[in-house]
Parts: sequence; structure tokens; C-alpha cells
Amino acid sequence: MSVTIDITGLSDERLLFTPSPLAELNAMLHVLAEPAHHPALSGWASSTTAAIPPELAERLLEADFLWRSSRADFLVPGLPGATLAEELDAVDRIDDELFVAGALITTCGSSRLNLRTTSPLTDPAANERARELALARGPRQAAFADRLLSDPPAVRALVRRMLEDCVSAFFADAWQRVLPDLAADARRKTDLLARRGLGETLAAVSPSVSLDQGGGRRRIVIDKLQDSTTNAVDKGGVTFIPTAFGRPHLLVVHAPGWRPVLQYPVAEAGLPEPVSLALVQQRLEALAHPVRLRLARTIARGPHTTGELASAWQLSAPEVSRHLAVLRKAGLLTTQRRGRYMLYQLDLAGSARLGSDFLEALLR
Repeated sequence: MSVTIDITGLSDERLLFTPSPLAELNAMLHVLAEPAHHPALSGWASSTTAAIPPELAERLLEADFLWRSSRADFLVPGLPGATLAEELDAVDRIDDELFVAGALITTCGSSRLNLRTTSPLTDPAANERARELALARGPRQAAFADRLLSDPPAVRALVRRMLEDCVSAFFADAWQRVLPDLAADARRKTDLLARRGLGETLAAVSPSVSLDQGGGRRRIVIDKLQDSTTNAVDKGGVTFIPTAFGRPHLLVVHAPGWRPVLQYPVAEAGLPEPVSLALVQQRLEALAHPVRLRLARTIARGPHTTGELASAWQLSAPEVSRHLAVLRKAGLLTTQRRGRYMLYQLDLAGSARLGSDFLEALLR
């Protein structure tokens, strides 16, 4: 499954790498709503939650479905501004139809509400359906949907005030701290794009992002849980926004009416590079075979030659070699030479990360 952004005929100059204060605030709010997704940020989440004024905390709780499991598209700007106020002004300029659609996607569930052909602001059936889906998600979502559909301007003003109140509560300090790294990463990616091309640049963004140039088409492919396609040519390009609060998520804006945006986590010192879901799946499948699992348990205790493993498990040397080749291709082995013998050992550090790699890949 993947999200595909068609960039056929689009020049690389139309690919923008830049930080966004609103997108980073969106990422921070998600961390506060789902701290279990971000164990490396648990300390920040705990201290920030404790410091937020109770009245603001209550308002954030009432609206947290705008950024908890999915994100409202208007919180991730296609053309970021220099300041949060500038970006919020841009949100104010989008029409009610687009704002309501973005909010209802998170309130009602993007897979269950089709806003492409009918508007809940003008179509009674779509309006009632949106309210029903919101109610199924709980009374807070239902109350928000009722207010949004009844008086969009009032809800828009409420959301803006809430986001502005986050500035003094926690955002200003955190943004000042991370902005230099985000700006530096955006500059590095822009330079890499100019020097090495889009393929290497996308690989540097994430192992789950790639360039597909088959069949005369040119597409950016992002490993996600849904299958969806959007066209960046009609929207003037693609925006890539680095985030210090996003790992392990790759956030993609791909809905109709919006410029495609990819918010990606910057590399963090001391943390291993994320791996693709395909590699995680390959490693799980490699270890699922009972013979390879026995071999892995043996070489986890120390290095062994092919002959030693064959003798220990009453297997032929070619059979052991075939199983070791599968483990090695999955990146689960380390090797060292001893004279004319090759010693194989399980990569303990990589194997220990398999659980966290699996969870990150699912959350990505």
C-alpha cells in the first residue's frame, strides 16, 4: 500500500523543502495527544502537559481529534510562512468548504466520509451522515461536528485562538529550540536535490519514500497504510517539511484541493535510522522459518562456521548456507573471517531493534 504523488513533467525547482511553524505545532500537539507513539519525547510530553494551563488543556482535549490519529490538512501548509501568525492568516483565507472538509476528515474518519462530490454544508444527506459518523466516535467529536456544521466561522475562530494560546504555553520555546536544525535540514535537502537529483534526496528523506520513473511517468511513492494517488502538477509542486517532533510518522497531505505535502522526521543523533516496512517484513519472514530460528538461536550465543552449524543441527552444509543467505540478505547477520573459515553471528543490536522497527513502520 502506498500514497503516490504524480510529478510527471514537474521540474525539481517546484519541490520545496522548508520548515513550517504551524506544521511543527501540529506535530507537537500530536505528541501531547499520543505520547506512546513517541517514546523518545516522553520527557518533553510529560513536562509540557504539566505546564499547560488547565483551561487551555481542556480546550485542547476537546479538539484533539484534529491531530490525534490523523491530521487536519489545514494544519500542514502547502506553502509555509515565516511565522505562525502568517500561516494562520493563510488558513483564514481558505473557504468554509475546504476548512470543514479538512476538519470532518479527522472527526469522522477519512475512509468513511466522501466529501469529493457532496458538501455537508449544502447537502442535507451529507450533513446528516457527517453528524452520524462523528457521533459514532464519541460525544466530543459529535459536539464539535455539530458546531462546525452549524457555524463554521465561529469554529474557525475558536481553533485559531486555541493555536495562538499554545504559543506562550509551550510552542514559542520549543520552536526556537528546533528551528535551526529544521532550517539546516531543509537546506541540506535542497542542496542534495540540486547536486544528486530527486532519487537520492527522497532516500535521504526516509527509506519509505522513493522515486518511480517507470512507464514514462514520474512519481513519488510513500509507504503508507492506504492506497491513494494525487497529482502535484495541478497544484504547482510538492512541499517537504522537516519536523523534530514527528518520528516515527510520515505525514502526507494528498486530499483533493490541497497541494501535496510530506512532513518527515529529521535524523536524530543517537537514534538508529528508520527502516522500511518491507525490510521489517523480510526480517520477520526470515526468522519465521523453524530451521532459521534454530540457527539464529545458536549464532546469537557466539560465532559459528557453516560446518559447525550443520553438525550441531544434523543438516547438510549447502542447506545451512541457504538459510544463512536468507538471514544475511535480511541484514540479521554479521560475519568475520578466521583463516579459511567464515564465522556467522546474529546481529544482536539489529535484532534487538526489530520490535521497535516493526512498531515504527506500522505507525509511519
